[in-house]
Amino acid sequence: MTAVSTGTGTARPPLTPVPPGERGALRIADRVVAKIASRAAHEALGPLPADAAAPHAAVAVHSHPRAGSGVGSPVGTARVRVQVELAHPADIGSRCAAVRRRVTERVGELACMEVLEVAVRVERLHLAPRPGTLHGRAR
Repeated sequence: MTAVSTGTGTARPPLTPVPPGERGALRIADRVVAKIASRAAHEALGPLPADAAAPHAAVAVHSHPRAGSGVGSPVGTARVRVQVELAHPADIGSRCAAVRRRVTERVGELACMEVLEVAVRVERLHLAPRPGTLHGRAR
């Protein structure tokens, strides 16, 4: 490297690269990870019943003290709790598994975090209208 002029006539010594382990750490707020998890749950469920609330997530994030040594290495771990409302009848187990997979995938991609656990809580079930019914009642 060559010396850099500071404009005052004196030369500054060249910068030395800082090793990756000494550069610092990245901290991602819990609420950011919760927002990612909520959106991922919504993506996994698809369209919701008309009177259903959007999925809600609560997250416990544990940051690593230093960033990993390479690009893409996890900056922390997360435990996620997601509350959802589902249409019924449906395969509740497979819907919850889809939510767990999608939340794990998206938090890993977008927040660069390892997801240790995703607990899905079904808050309410909404009866899906069947043919020949009016407002959920058979005639």
